[in-house]
Amino acid sequence: MSNVLVIAEVEGGKVRKATFSAIAFARTVAQAGGTFSVLVAGAGAQAASADVTGYGAAKVIVVDRPELAHQVCELFAPTIAATAKAGNFDVVVVTASSFGKDVAPRVAAKLGAGYAADISAVRTDGGKLVFRRPIFAGNAYGLCEIQTPVKVVSVRQSEFAAAEPSGGASPVEAGTFAAADPAAARVEFVALEQGKSERPDLGEATVIVSGGRALKEKFAAVLDPLANLLGAALGASRAACDAGYAPAELQVGQTGRIVAPKLYFAIGISGAIQHLAGMKGSKTIVAVNKDPEAPIFQVADYGLVADLFTAIPELVEELKKG
Repeated sequence: MSNVLVIAEVEGGKVRKATFSAIAFARTVAQAGGTFSVLVAGAGAQAASADVTGYGAAKVIVVDRPELAHQVCELFAPTIAATAKAGNFDVVVVTASSFGKDVAPRVAAKLGAGYAADISAVRTDGGKLVFRRPIFAGNAYGLCEIQTPVKVVSVRQSEFAAAEPSGGASPVEAGTFAAADPAAARVEFVALEQGKSERPDLGEATVIVSGGRALKEKFAAVLDPLANLLGAALGASRAACDAGYAPAELQVGQTGRIVAPKLYFAIGISGAIQHLAGMKGSKTIVAVNKDPEAPIFQVADYGLVADLFTAIPELVEELKKG
């Protein structure tokens, strides 16, 4: 029996979609006995808490403080750890986002807890939780157990489908804000530089059009029309980003974003292991590459051996007709 504390991410007065993957994990654990609760902390948390009250949580704990206006993990970790201790939670879960990966080790250290990152599945074996996580750049999976009384995990959004509302309304209660560590005094929030785009966020998009280095300076000219028609997010290989053909925030792969959309276009991408680790969980993969031996075709559901500079404009024209 395990009681789980889900850490919600708050942005712009709303709970980010990534949080609902962590809720899906918590539901799985709770099915074996136990409950889960959600901690909504940050500036505007009180209003944001309404986003998670209909998902079956035993309670929603709210810490609405102006000190938590920005996701500086040195400020959040003490409150998360204090909430976990006060509620006697057995598992603390975050989504493996940039915030989650940053805050989870700090929380684990404060709780003296073992930490398992990038969980892709969980099961109960003899009353113990067994976590499945990728190793060797996603080419294999390992099973692990955490031996400490309290466990901290981060879950991959691409592996846990976002939880759907279950009806009802969870009770909301005020949590306790814990003072920041002395280390927080040495961390200063300067600014958030965020690209403006009307396209979906890469991590939350259902369709992604991704391009490789082969596109060169025509990256946007070739991919934008297709992405616009499909209402898709744009992605890129590391090679395309390193070459300056696409901004770094579009990188998909082991060292970039991990995605699992319903439809993923890999255009001019050879399919290096590092890239496959970030997108092979996609439901349907369409690859276009002029090299018939490209590794991307090994994971693609549909593959087209063709010159992308000819094939993609033709595809756009056909889609316009439809």
